Amino acid sequence: MSNNDIMKKLRVAMKFTDDDIIKVLGLANFRITKTEISAIFRKDDHPNFKPCGDQILRNFLNGLIIHQRGPKPESKPALSPKNT
Repeated sequence: MSNNDIMKKLRVAMKFTDDDIIKVLGLANFRITKTEISAIFRKDDHPNFKPCGDQILRNFLNGLIIHQRGPKPESKPALSPKNT
């Protein structure tokens, strides 16, 4: 199964539009155009087909986590024992 297939299945399962996918990728600080998104969802034999790279899929999954759970809370620095 290719990254394109995974993106297609996630788009259908989450009922996302191209704009929703762009917003989710934005949550992971990843910018992509609507044209690039549509190229990912084209059939393999289409002249404008673009393979979905690992970076796009990784950032989409990270953005999806933020979308579903909310942003990761900032961790407080651990207290270090004082040298006496």
